[in-house]
Amino acid sequence: MGAFRFEPAPWVPFRDVKVLDLCRRKTRQDYLAVGREKPNLRATVVEDEMIWWMWAVDMFHRILRGAEERRRVVLILPNPAPIYSKVAYLINKFRVDCKHLHTFNMDEWADQDGNVAPEDYPAGFMCAFKRFFYSRIDRELRPPEKQCVGPSNANIRDYSRMIQDLGEADVVYMGPGWSGHTAFIDPTPEFGVEGDRVVSVEEWARMGARITTLHPLTIAQNSMHASFGKSGDVSFVPPKAATIGPRDIVKAKARFEMHFFATGGTDISWQRMISRLVLWGPVTPLVPGSVIQLAPTDVHVTETIAKDIETDLGKQY
Repeated sequence: MGAFRFEPAPWVPFRDVKVLDLCRRKTRQDYLAVGREKPNLRATVVEDEMIWWMWAVDMFHRILRGAEERRRVVLILPNPAPIYSKVAYLINKFRVDCKHLHTFNMDEWADQDGNVAPEDYPAGFMCAFKRFFYSRIDRELRPPEKQCVGPSNANIRDYSRMIQDLGEADVVYMGPGWSGHTAFIDPTPEFGVEGDRVVSVEEWARMGARITTLHPLTIAQNSMHASFGKSGDVSFVPPKAATIGPRDIVKAKARFEMHFFATGGTDISWQRMISRLVLWGPVTPLVPGSVIQLAPTDVHVTETIAKDIETDLGKQY
C-alpha cells in the first residue's frame, strides 16, 4: 500500500506527527497502565452508562461528608449537566443541608466583545445549573444563592481569587474537548498560544480566569450539542467565553477527569483521539487538557473512548 505523508493543517493546535502516531496506537490496556508512564494519572475504564453514576455519586458523597463534618465544600463544575438533577434528588432524599456548599461554574459563554452571557440565556451554563441543580434542591436545604457562582462581567477578573479565598476547590470535575481544551481553556492567544509562539508550561500553569477566544474546533464541537440544535450550525455558537484558568485546576485539592463523549449513542467520538493526546502527549498549552499531568488526577474513561482507533475503509463515512 502506497505511503502518503503530510503535515496536519496549520490550524491544528498540536502537530507533532510522531507523538500523534504514538497516541493513535494506544489501547484499552494502555489506559489501565497509564500511571507507569504518567505517575500523576490513575485511570479506570468503565461501562459507558457508569460514568454518569460515578460522577453523581462522587459529587453527592463530597457534599454529604462536608455536611456531616461541618466543613465547607468547594466544587468547580462543568455545565450543562442534567446529571445534577440526580444529585439534587439524593440531597432531598437524605435531607442534606447544603449551607456549607460553594459551587463555581467553570465557564460561561461570551459575545464577540467579551460580554458574558446573562443568566437567562437559554443555552447558558448558569441557566442550566440553576435549572438542573439549584432549583431542584428543596428550599430549606439549598445553599445561599450567593454561594453558587458563575463567571460574569462583574467577577471574571477576580474569579480565581474568589476560589483561592475559599481555600481552593476541593475538586474540579472536567474532561477534554475536541481542541484539547479543558473548561474553555483553549489553545488561543489569551492562554499563550499565538502562531508559533507558545508560552512556557510554568507561565501557563499560573494563568487564572479570563475572557478568551474559542478555538474553531470548540465551536464545531458545541454546534453538535443539543443546546445548539445538534446540526453543525457553527454560526449559532458564541465566539468567546469566560473560563477558569489552568491555575485553578492545578491548585484544586482533587481532579475528577471524565472521557465519555460519543455521538448519539454510537461508537463515533471526536474525543477518542484527544483523550489519548491528553494522557500520553506532552504537557503543553497546545493541548490544555494535558494540565492534569501536573497534579494527581483520577481519570475515568468509558469503553467507547478506550476502544482502539481503527479505520473502516468499507464504511468510509
